[in-house]
Amino acid sequence: MKKIFLVVNEDRFFLSHRKDVAVAAKSKGYDVTVVAKDTGRVGEVRALGLKWIDLPINPTGMNLSDELNTLRFLYKLYRKERPDLVHHIGLKLILWGGLAAKLAKVKGVVNAVSGLGVLFSGDKPSFMARMVLQVIRFSSNRRNISLIFQNHEDMGLFVDHHIIKPKYCDFIKGSGVDLSEYHYTSEPEEGPVKVIFTARMVKEKGTFELIDAAERLRSEFEEKVQFLLCGGLSNNPKGIKREELEALCDGKYIQWLGYRSDVKQILMNSHIMAFPSYYREGVPRSLIEATAIGRPIVTTHSYGCKDTVDDGVNGFLVPIQNSKQLAEKLRVLISDKALRERMGKAGREKAEREFSVVGVVNKHMEIYQRLIGE
Repeated sequence: MKKIFLVVNEDRFFLSHRKDVAVAAKSKGYDVTVVAKDTGRVGEVRALGLKWIDLPINPTGMNLSDELNTLRFLYKLYRKERPDLVHHIGLKLILWGGLAAKLAKVKGVVNAVSGLGVLFSGDKPSFMARMVLQVIRFSSNRRNISLIFQNHEDMGLFVDHHIIKPKYCDFIKGSGVDLSEYHYTSEPEEGPVKVIFTARMVKEKGTFELIDAAERLRSEFEEKVQFLLCGGLSNNPKGIKREELEALCDGKYIQWLGYRSDVKQILMNSHIMAFPSYYREGVPRSLIEATAIGRPIVTTHSYGCKDTVDDGVNGFLVPIQNSKQLAEKLRVLISDKALRERMGKAGREKAEREFSVVGVVNKHMEIYQRLIGE
């Protein structure tokens, strides 16, 4: 039985973004182990019939000792367990897991680029970003490898910098969504119009731009609209502090809900998805879920975000860091129920065409088979 390790930063990310891939691989006869940091949801992973190994990692930290500890752990693990294929998800694990796999001579490697994050948020790669790319270039110089990209800009960056040859690249537009679980739902008829934003509270996610847009609309809509910021604090260097959020959110018109496990229900109870990110996204799952449920979206022309919206069809695209235009497009949707309904239905159609998890899983199985066989 061929052994596959899915290596992810945290158990909760695995459950929200890669669970279906792992379960499908197990059903195909692969011996599947999840390697991730335990945040308290390991029982849910094991309940799927999957094996588990706890990963020592600081998902957002940059302490050299912590980073080398993660590298050392993965190298020893791969040498001892001899997996036939390792599937690294996210830039940090591509960096250290890819290097460990190269040194340990693992047969097959899948590296899934789910966005490039704060490190690549500038117009040009920083010195640190260039160093990261050099390490990934070294570890990717091998056969039997696939780099999966969610948007064409990230793929272009890797190819243009000669990190990977195009023949080793695969394109999968996001992590997909279960269209039966995230079914189309009409917007609520009662209560205020709710504008939802679901993300970790990081500056580059556009949190402050959304709050500023809400303030621009306060005099018109304070009694008719609620802005719901749904997401926990982050240890990311650009993470927003609790005191900042509490000072900006009044608990009524603008509410910070914190981390929630019932995001799907909150989304179904909302009317509009706002996501003004300029973070280097892959394809944000929150936007994929919004299309599936049938909510119009206002997001930016930024990487990954723009792939979820056909401008003027299932939502609006606005320039990054432009709270004025963000407010203008939100005003249009807040004021027009028929437009929200029309755009929401168009979003559902887009989800059915482009974002079904079935297609995502099938593509992963093809990649696994290509690299290591059934």
